[in-house]
Parts: sequence; C-alpha cells; structure tokens
Amino acid sequence: MKSLNFKVILNLSGVLLLLNALFMLIATCVSIYFGDHLSYSFLFSGCLVGIGGLLMVYFTKDGRKHISKREGYIVVCVGWLFLILSGCLPYVSSLFFLPNDHIISQNFSVVNIVYETVSGYTATGTSIYDNVESLPKSILFWRSTTNWIGGMGIIVLTIAILPFLGIGGRQLFMAEAPGIHTDKIHPRITETAKNLWLVYLGLTLFFAALLYFGGMNLFDATNHAMSVIATAGFSTKNEGVMYWNNNIFIQYVFIFMMFLGGTNFALIYLMIKGQFKKIWNNEEFRWWVGLILMTTFIIFLALFYIIYPNYSTETYSWTNLEHSFRNSLFHVVSIASTTALAMEDYTNWLSVTTLIFFALFFIGGSAGSTSGGITVIRHVILLKNSWVEFKRILHPNAIIPVRYNKRSLHQSIVFHVMAFFVMFMIIWIISSILFGLLNYGVTMSFQNILTSLTITASTLGNIGPGIGEYGPGTSMNSLSDGAKLLCSFLMILGRLELFTILILFTPAFWRNT
Repeated sequence: MKSLNFKVILNLSGVLLLLNALFMLIATCVSIYFGDHLSYSFLFSGCLVGIGGLLMVYFTKDGRKHISKREGYIVVCVGWLFLILSGCLPYVSSLFFLPNDHIISQNFSVVNIVYETVSGYTATGTSIYDNVESLPKSILFWRSTTNWIGGMGIIVLTIAILPFLGIGGRQLFMAEAPGIHTDKIHPRITETAKNLWLVYLGLTLFFAALLYFGGMNLFDATNHAMSVIATAGFSTKNEGVMYWNNNIFIQYVFIFMMFLGGTNFALIYLMIKGQFKKIWNNEEFRWWVGLILMTTFIIFLALFYIIYPNYSTETYSWTNLEHSFRNSLFHVVSIASTTALAMEDYTNWLSVTTLIFFALFFIGGSAGSTSGGITVIRHVILLKNSWVEFKRILHPNAIIPVRYNKRSLHQSIVFHVMAFFVMFMIIWIISSILFGLLNYGVTMSFQNILTSLTITASTLGNIGPGIGEYGPGTSMNSLSDGAKLLCSFLMILGRLELFTILILFTPAFWRNT
C-alpha cells in the first residue's frame, strides 16, 4: 500500500489558509470603512494566515497532485482544523485594539473563541455573545463571513477555483459535500463545484438586494444574506430577525431564503436554467416540500384556533389568518432547514408544537444543500426500506430492491444510510449524557436532562439554539467550558457528516495506508 502523501495534504491545507486570508482582508476593508479600529487586527491576521499558507504551498509544490480517497478525508479534516484555528485570530488580535471593558475582552477565553469560530464555520449559528450589537462592525461581518464560507464549504470553493486538483478534487468533494451522494451538474467535478458556488454567490447578492430594498440598511442586508442562505443564524441584532417583526416583506424574504438554503443546490441550478420538470421529478424535493406544507398546516391550526385567540379579540380575522400562516411557515422552514431563526419564542406555544419542532431537529434539509441534520433523503430511504422489508418477509425468496427516483438503489447505499442513522442516534445519546455531566453534574434535574437532549441534537444537526434553557434568543456563554468543547466537536462532526471524522478513528483506515 502507498504511504500517505503529506506534501499534498499540507499543500491543499495551505491553499485553504490563503482563501481564509483573502476573506480576512475583505473584513479589513469593512473595518476601514466603518472606522471601528480593528483594521490593523484583521490586516495582521490576514497577513499572518496568508504567509503561513504561502509557505505551506511553496515548500510542498513538488508533491503529486492526485490524492487518494484516504488522503481526501485527511485533507478535509486537517483543512477544517487549520480553518478554525486561523479563523480564531481576528478575535484574539482584536484584544490589542479594544479596551478591557469591551464585550470581546470580557468574554475572552480560548474556549469561547473556539466555540464562536466553530459555530460560524459549521453554519450552526449559536453565539457566546449576549450583546452582539456592541461588537465592532468588522467582527459582525467576520462572523457572517464564517457562516457564508462554511455553508457551502471552503473545500468546495477550493475545488471550484483550482482546476489542477483534477481527480483528487473528487475525493475532497465527496468527503466534504453533504448528502449520501453528490448530484453532478457537469461531467467534471471542478465545474460542478464552480457552478454550485456561482449559484450560491448569485443567491446571496440577490437576497441582499431584496433585504436592502425591503427596508434593511446595506450592512444588515449583506450580513443576513450571507448568514441565512448558509442556513446559519448569526445576526447583527440582539433580537435577531425579531427586530424586523413589523416588516412582513422581509419575513417572507427570509422564508424564501431558508427554503432555498435547505434545497439541493443542484436543483436550484436546474431551476435557474428553467428545467422545472426535472426539479419536480426529484423525489427528495417532493418530500421536502410535502414535509414543510404538512407541518406548516398542523402548526397553523394550533396557532389560529388555539394559541392566538388567547391574545386577540379578533379571533378569526384575516389579519390573524395571515399572521398564523406566516408565523407557522417561517418557523417550520427555519427549523427544517436548520437555520433556526425565530420571529418569537416558539417554545412558549404548546407542548405538542414544541415536540413537533424537536422532531424536525432530526430531519434536516435536502442533501446537497447548506442544511445540517440527517437530511430528507436518508429518511426517505429508511422509510422505503422499511416498507420493502414487509414485502421481503412475505416473499423471502424475492429480490425486492429499494427504488429512489425510479431507479433501484444499490444495497450498499441502503446500508450506509442505516449505519449513518444508527451512528447519529448513538452519538446523540452518549453526547447528551456527557453534556449533562459536564454542564450540570451528577445532580442534574429533569429539566436539565431535557436541555441536554435538545442542545446536543441541535449542535450535532448544526441547527443552532435548542429548547428550554438555551432556546431561541439565548447565548451559550453560561455553558461550562467542557460543555462548549463538546458542542464544538459535535458541530464539526455534524457538518462533516459523521463518517468523514469517525473513519479516522478506525484502525483499518490507518492499517491500509
């Protein structure tokens, strides 16, 4: 067996650092424009990261460009490690330019900065800052930028702009891109990655313009466009999107953004090209739309007939009808797409609606989207396999395959989905126990147990806030350091779809190299 090619691993990691440095230099320009005194901080961070990346690329440039499948997994994991460590630098260097009583200085600790950075790049969107409006504009922009580049994946960006990767690019793409399979919209993987990123960039600019013309200022519109299309959740306001609760247009724009963020970007590419029939023929898309419509209808009934009549004398007015529909659709799309924005604290509605939202934690958006979670396609395959299993019991000698999009799925794909689901649930249960012990100790209450179950499901699914103590609108600053580190690991694990990281801990992975 061939030994690992450390040169190509370091070379591609250096390229990721260069890309990260480029975004830091953009944040430098934002700092200069707003005059928040952090331009030197971002300039220093960008130059340091850029020089490190250049040195890594220069001294490893003679390595072979082709990488194996195992090396692809290592590059993704090592690349994300470099990405997170370098992404912490702007927060650290800002300490030298801000007063000691500033919120960044007050909340500074290595664990806090790591948590904030991981939450950004994994597009989870929970924060350790209670008062984000007191943060410098450049830091707010940097937080949204980490959401944006982590949403589609900086590895995919690397493949999109570096065609020399060739076949090796496929290994990186398959190791990092969400889903059990990757829809190709072009025969060459580099062109696929490039087209996906062009769609991503185009949608970001389009929605930033809509938000701006809808009433936001340009800074808020840009930040929320980057954050929401990545199905993340970082905001420039303490109230989040509740700050614009009186602007119905902006709320519907958010709904549309979150829906597209949770949709397979290959299908959005087909939508732009006008191939609507192919979109509707996609089985996962139909399930994705059906899930949203069915859940929205249930929540709507609860809001319109039970919850809102308690707060309004005009029980069945058209105003309440539209508000109930908009509120239910907003929160269903928000949780299902793992964006987790909130127009109000939905956990204060009914116990049954809270349970429905908690169930959505385990579904997620479509494969090939910026969403986290288990994804719709895996649930579809699990349901189909369960249904087929009944037929196999009745006809044990018959060969009955699981069909998806009118094609028979290879049994290995079904096994992969089953393994992923089992691993997800096992990790969730174990991490819930660890979280409870790390954050509350052995004397935890029943409410503490519920919080542990929801916050670990939320971080593992890259959703954001949990339910209860750490629900919508609350920061994670009060978590213990151990709990924050555990949540950081779960966010990375969920973002890279479990196996990309867990496979590194198997003896067979290293024995065969």
